[in-house]
Amino acid sequence: MKNLQNSTAVILGGSGGIGSATARALAAAGASVIVTYRGNEAAARDLVGSLPGTGHDALPATVEDSASLDALAARVRETRGRCDILVNSAGFTKAVPHGDLDALDDDFLDRMWAVNWRGPFAAVRAFRSLLVESQGLVVNVSSIGGLNGSGSNLAYAALKAATDSMTKSLARALAPAVRVLSVSPGVVETGFVPGRGPEANAKIAPTIPLKRVALPEDVADAILACATLLTYSTGSVILVDGGRAL
Repeated sequence: MKNLQNSTAVILGGSGGIGSATARALAAAGASVIVTYRGNEAAARDLVGSLPGTGHDALPATVEDSASLDALAARVRETRGRCDILVNSAGFTKAVPHGDLDALDDDFLDRMWAVNWRGPFAAVRAFRSLLVESQGLVVNVSSIGGLNGSGSNLAYAALKAATDSMTKSLARALAPAVRVLSVSPGVVETGFVPGRGPEANAKIAPTIPLKRVALPEDVADAILACATLLTYSTGSVILVDGGRAL
């Protein structure tokens, strides 16, 4: 297993459910972790204070604002001098029946694009030189919706398919210096989809081959494996769905 001691990990959306679980997993493996926050600095600071090890921090960033990401990368270079792991876990969605096309108005579609695809791409662009220098890793948090067109709404599924395509393209473009992988969860117990809480997840669980909804830690373990075990993999989409996509 690759040792993460002396490495720096930047987690966009680090105070969310998957992001915070990933912060804990990478910190436990020895990395210094920087989590980003958009509005809730206190929650990000609380998370950072709870992580094992030292050298952790919380910094502001807005994924749909490329200047904000450029400033974040400059701050990381100034204070750390390296970025070994970049995790794109920021995003948003809402539940919309796939047949309700009118609910997907232009403003909603434009914001979905800016946050869920353009933001992760802009983050890689901003951190590219640091990642090349460190022979680093990018992990994009995707979704099985990108494979089968399912998920919270039609646009989200389409954007996750675009995320997986971006992962493959960037893996070719940045090789051999930087590896790029997608980790694609199914349903996760995080409250990420507004209105889809424990009761809804309890109804979904029996339909999943492994008979349970994923925990954030299941996804975090896959991201950790990308950094520590799957060191000859790039451009791959790794499913963490309990078999839901079957």
